[in-house]
Amino acid sequence: MVYKGVLERLHRYGELVMFSHTLFSLPFAMIAMFLAAEGLPNAKTLLWILVALFAGRNGANALNRYVDARFDALNPRTADRHIPSGSVKPREALLLTVIAYVIFVFAAAKLNPICLYLSPVALLLFTLYSYTKRFTWLCHQILGITCAGAPVGAWLAVTGHFALTPLILAAVVTLWISGFDILYGTQDIDFDRAQGLYSIPARFGLKGALSIARISHFIMWLLLLLLTFQSPLLSMPTRFGVLCSGILLIVEHLSVDPAHRQKMNFASYHLNQIISVILFISVTLDIFIL
Repeated sequence: MVYKGVLERLHRYGELVMFSHTLFSLPFAMIAMFLAAEGLPNAKTLLWILVALFAGRNGANALNRYVDARFDALNPRTADRHIPSGSVKPREALLLTVIAYVIFVFAAAKLNPICLYLSPVALLLFTLYSYTKRFTWLCHQILGITCAGAPVGAWLAVTGHFALTPLILAAVVTLWISGFDILYGTQDIDFDRAQGLYSIPARFGLKGALSIARISHFIMWLLLLLLTFQSPLLSMPTRFGVLCSGILLIVEHLSVDPAHRQKMNFASYHLNQIISVILFISVTLDIFIL
């Protein structure tokens, strides 16, 4: 019975931090790692990159749920989330954040000095994002920049220095995630305005938000295409993956319907998880097989 209770609690924590959404940033970090190492890095580097990625992402998500609990409880769309519903206590989410942050810094220290020195910057971004809707409608872009640290961090873990390739990947991730976060945020236009929260949909309305999201994803797609020519390790398989991602982005924007929660989850989350996996597979084929 104790074992079952522990598993249930872990499952609940996994839902709290949306563990399945790791598929957004992880594939891009892996792509950066493969390109930096021109294949696989050594086992130690691979291990601590993965530890840092999972710890950083899940710590940031736990904090976001903790910080937003009051607004989640007021919003009918989010009132059933774990903290408002009482299935996870606020102090548990905060403790998860602290543990994850400590593990993140420890993993950075195990990689190399530059990763350790930059770890406070990453933690600052993880923490800052949760408060951005209180003071800027650029919260979506700040989320994108925060997630863009994954490919940059993975590159630095392998090489120890900056380069053009991870910066292009960072721009791709920033534009991609901010774009679909704007789409997802169109569900809360009235709520955000009523609560005095900032977001692009609340500031520019549905039409303006959709236009900004489309522009973000179009530029993101162009940068992806540029990357396939900029990196000598990438060729036709990756370009085919980029083509497929473009088609799925079009489907995503055609599927947006803020009045239907399931359609929004499909457009904002499920399709983008497929996009990241397709890009990961195409790059993997390019580097390791073809």
